[in-house]
Amino acid sequence: MSAAFAAVHREAFLTDTERRYAGKDRPLPIGHGQTNSQPTTVRNMLTLLDVQSGDRVLDVGSGSGWTTALLGHLTGSGGRVYGVELVPDLAEWGSRNLATQGMTWTSIQPADDGVLGLPEHAPFDRILVSAEARRLPEALVDQLGRGGRMVIPVFGRLSVVDRDVDGSVNVRRVGHYAFVPLR
Repeated sequence: MSAAFAAVHREAFLTDTERRYAGKDRPLPIGHGQTNSQPTTVRNMLTLLDVQSGDRVLDVGSGSGWTTALLGHLTGSGGRVYGVELVPDLAEWGSRNLATQGMTWTSIQPADDGVLGLPEHAPFDRILVSAEARRLPEALVDQLGRGGRMVIPVFGRLSVVDRDVDGSVNVRRVGHYAFVPLR
């Protein structure tokens, strides 16, 4: 995990006015009412997600592209990371930021209206959601492959959603966090 944070510098994913705060452990605004999440929160979420080399990963709410790049470092070139962002301007900016990292196995695209995640690319080994849902979204659970894991904030708590090899789903809740709402 530390290698990913050392390799993927947060300041490359911030606006010019926020770059000076890159080392601060707090969320930073990136426009459109969205934030680049607090580094300790991102580290906690990625630790819970337990990404393995070669995994297929979905990053929902990719924003500036920072988490997509961190995930790309964790999967390595044998993996595939799909970022999806609801705000078209942020999807474009995040995609440009991500391109500077040289990780051709990662991408960010705008979300389709009324579609949560990227069902056309499912199933995923791991799903990271960086926006808070009011309840666990079945549309994302359905995109989780057997043996897969999703980390998603649900109503103020992080939910770790595991699908076992038989297809059963187990949910455990950890920690208290504040995120922008999942729309």
